[in-house]
Amino acid sequence: QLQASGGGLVQAGDSLRLSCAVSELTFTNNIVSWFRQAPGKEREFVAASSSWAGYIPYYGDSVKGRFTISRNNAKNTVYLQMNSLKSEDTAVYYCAARPNLVVRSAWSSEASYDYWGQGTLVTVSS
Repeated sequence: QLQASGGGLVQAGDSLRLSCAVSELTFTNNIVSWFRQAPGKEREFVAASSSWAGYIPYYGDSVKGRFTISRNNAKNTVYLQMNSLKSEDTAVYYCAARPNLVVRSAWSSEASYDYWGQGTLVTVSS
C-alpha cells in the first residue's frame, strides 16, 4: 500500500526529500503522514497532509519551519522536504495512511493510521 524512499546519509544543514508512493485506492480520500523513530526512542509524529480541500498540513513541533509535506496527486505520492537537517533528525522515517477523515487532533496519533510503509533511514552527521 505504501512505499517510502529517499533516505540517506547527509551532513547537518543539508536538505533531503523523502517520497511515499501510495496505492491509488488508498490515495483518493485520505490522510497521509510521516512519523520517525530514532534509536532507543518512541515513534514520533512529523507531519500530516489531508486530501480534503481546505485542510492545511499539520507538523510536529520539532520540525515546524524546516520540513514541508506536499502531494502530487497525479503520481499518488506524498513528499517530505526536509531542510536545515540536524543530527537529532536521524531516524527511520515511516509514512502512514488513513483512508478516511478523522479529527485533526488525532492526526499525530499512530493509532489513527491503517497502513504503514516499510521505513527509510535518514542519517544526519554533525
